[in-house]
Amino acid sequence: MTAEPLRIGIVGVGNISAQYFENLPKLPGLRLVAVADMDAARAATVAEAQDVAARSVDELLASDDIDAVLNLTIPAAHVEIGTRALQAGKHVYAEKPLGMSTAEAAPMLDLARERGLRVGSAPDTVLGTGIQTARDLLDSGAVGAPVAASVHWTAPGHELWHPAPQFYYQAGGGPLLDMGPYYVTALITLFGPVVRVTGVTSRSARERLVATGPQAGQGVPVDVDTHVTAILEHANGVTATVTVSFEVWASRAPLFEVYGVAGTIAVPDPNRFSDPVEVYTAERREWTAVPESAGYADAGRGFGLADMARAIATDRPHRASGELAFHVLDVMESVLVAGAEHRVVDIRSSVERPAPVPFGSAPDSW
Repeated sequence: MTAEPLRIGIVGVGNISAQYFENLPKLPGLRLVAVADMDAARAATVAEAQDVAARSVDELLASDDIDAVLNLTIPAAHVEIGTRALQAGKHVYAEKPLGMSTAEAAPMLDLARERGLRVGSAPDTVLGTGIQTARDLLDSGAVGAPVAASVHWTAPGHELWHPAPQFYYQAGGGPLLDMGPYYVTALITLFGPVVRVTGVTSRSARERLVATGPQAGQGVPVDVDTHVTAILEHANGVTATVTVSFEVWASRAPLFEVYGVAGTIAVPDPNRFSDPVEVYTAERREWTAVPESAGYADAGRGFGLADMARAIATDRPHRASGELAFHVLDVMESVLVAGAEHRVVDIRSSVERPAPVPFGSAPDSW
């Protein structure tokens, strides 16, 4: 018997929502019912385009025809909206990061457990064929036992493309909390939980100006560190070096690599779902493209929510879980503490490595 679709209400219809709207029609386990936004006119425009109801945030959270809230607000509102949704008896799936801090996010997860509700969180990019194929390659022993990994994501700053980039440079932003969730989540998907970290953080004094949109030419105040280098020690002994930055105009450093005793995996960008994987082995001594062998095909934002809907229907753990996002947040928060205090920080939380995504499966049928 097929489960009824999970009825979804979206809070926040800014830039990222377009990617969810594009993918929701692909996901029969989800049915969009209503949208809400602080800008009522924008919510009304989007609701008309999507042929759903436009409601105020309060109305949406109180609605009986909504089972789960997709929270696409700015990071500072993730926990507030998530907590209110849980109090209203609804499951929650939010954009990353889970919260501004672990202290803020922990009570929300406690509330969900008390009420028997689910919390999910982006990124769900790791469920696509890119990271899942890299994981399958690693787990099959193609490069032998893993030793280390390296991540190097850099850019000059989001003010060059985002029309309202201020929140990227406020508490809860910066390259680590903005881009770090993609890479830390991918590392945990590949190697399991992190047990300790150290790091160095800094920021430059250069002036940042909005480059596009109605705010073009306006200055952007910077309240967070904009260049972060961290070392993560996983429980399985793998060491990962992670650099994320809003300070680098150009780089030729590899984006993401895994080093094993018998070779190297060129891991695709975990900010995307389905880029190709390459491998270099001690036996073959050349880079070789690897066919897709795991992950949701043609995935996009929203597949993690669909995976959660299926898990609710079948009483199984969902992959893009609040517990995973909490551990990722704990790791990132600890890196910032390590950088500020010039020390090694033990990670207090842990999490099970999420289940792999079998090749050819769909989020509404696994």
